[in-house]
Amino acid sequence: MKLSRRFPLNALRVFEAVARLENFTRAAEELGMTQTAVTYQIKLLEDFLGDTVFLRRPRALKLTETGEKLLPKVAEAFTLLTEAVQSTRNGIEETLEIHSPPSFAAQWLSPHLHIFKALHPQIEVRLLRQLDNNDHRHSSADITICISTRPSDGLISHPLFRLNYAPMLSPRLAESVGGIRQPSDLLKLPWITDTRDGWHEWFEAAHIDPHQIRHTSLNALGALDLEARAAISGHGVAMLSPFLFQEDLASGRLLQPFDICVGEGKTYWLCYAPARRNTAKVTAFATWIQAALADDLAAIGANRSEAAAQ
Repeated sequence: MKLSRRFPLNALRVFEAVARLENFTRAAEELGMTQTAVTYQIKLLEDFLGDTVFLRRPRALKLTETGEKLLPKVAEAFTLLTEAVQSTRNGIEETLEIHSPPSFAAQWLSPHLHIFKALHPQIEVRLLRQLDNNDHRHSSADITICISTRPSDGLISHPLFRLNYAPMLSPRLAESVGGIRQPSDLLKLPWITDTRDGWHEWFEAAHIDPHQIRHTSLNALGALDLEARAAISGHGVAMLSPFLFQEDLASGRLLQPFDICVGEGKTYWLCYAPARRNTAKVTAFATWIQAALADDLAAIGANRSEAAAQ
């Protein structure tokens, strides 16, 4: 039987972990997902089934009748899948070399790679931080994550997500100027950025005269992950990606005072040479990362919609 593209396989995997651990937070930790993403996957499953699978109670999580019927078969199915994969491995491992920009490697890819490894234990991943964004057609990598306004010439490219920026700072720094209540309050603080262009674009979107920012100090660091660490330490306001730094926002280490985001028209792309088009390890990784990123982006969007409705 051919599975429908809408068949919620990932949601079933999340359901099995939550039911087994009886806790959304522990399931999120095991799966390497945010709790928001776990909640979103359970909602997808419940929408697909047309019924709830859990009863949420204070300090307790209980399966509904539908959940109790579903769990044994789901657990058995994943056991059979694991055994099937292991039986075909024959002790052979392949190496998949991936080159990635430092910020994406540190903030999203590295924390999620263990999920891919669990799904494809026969593939050994070698992740290298790509420090430039030059011609990748002759790269030794099986897969390169690129940032560009358009697909790379001569490579097969899949769009992953558009890169947007918003000002972020530590809560402590915001409190030092009496809080950030309107965009012009950011003029009181130093910047942490490698270019003034993003700030000009953001202030224009916020209807602030860009001429007001000419005297604001500049501390150029150049890499998003370094700029984020500086912002968390209270050294200034950084233009950062809300998606890449969602964990820092959720934990309260960073504050995004306004929903206004701007971009440079750039997209993260997954790129590989045409000769690698039918390579099993490349196909497996490309399929996994596109689905995983889509799940994360959808979960963030759903969470923002719920917050706006409250």
